[in-house]
Amino acid sequence: MPADGTIQLLWGLRDGPTRGPKPVLSLERIAQAAVDIADAEGLAAVSMQRVAADLDFTKMSLYRYVTGKDELVAAMIDLAAGDPPVVAELPGRTWRPRIEAWVRLLGEAWDAHPWLPWVTMGDRVMGPNETGWTEASAAILAETGLSVPERMALARMLGGHVRATMSVSTAGTQPWVSRRQAALLEEHADRFPVLVTMLRDGEPDPPDNGREFGLRLILDGVERLIAERTS
Repeated sequence: MPADGTIQLLWGLRDGPTRGPKPVLSLERIAQAAVDIADAEGLAAVSMQRVAADLDFTKMSLYRYVTGKDELVAAMIDLAAGDPPVVAELPGRTWRPRIEAWVRLLGEAWDAHPWLPWVTMGDRVMGPNETGWTEASAAILAETGLSVPERMALARMLGGHVRATMSVSTAGTQPWVSRRQAALLEEHADRFPVLVTMLRDGEPDPPDNGREFGLRLILDGVERLIAERTS
């Protein structure tokens, strides 16, 4: 996918159709139809043909707006990300409650679109909405007094924490979330005594997959670092 074409698409630099009657389609309408399909059936169900059918248009009509599925997915991401939060409107007067609110809002946006974690990885072009989320977090973390590399690292850590606590599928395989794996551990309890004890004595995972607990640990560590530097 040519990056230049995606930049023009996401950042409003591409001219729309100019010939013929006023179009009843739009990039936003196409992207919304694709998002609706992905939310209901998964990203694999999204295709140019399926989106066109749901909109009651021909597939060729869509090509006047996007060159293919890669550009369609890029538009879907930015639409699904939604408007970024306004830092001044977030609760609290210091960086910590504001970044906590930012993390929760990002989690809500991603929870609403379970396919987002998979398509927002890697080197790619980001649209203005998604970039705005990063701008908001950068503005909040600027209040910490951390260095620029530290703030970048913390921003990556927070985004990764949201991704990892989305669901079992995004967090990676763990022996305590699979009944089959738990049964295997029981069969080989002599080799994995600590894990077996955890499974026998532990409680089910929290409904947020440990997001709040992990966030508290991360930010407690940041506050301690800042306190050590200013003492």
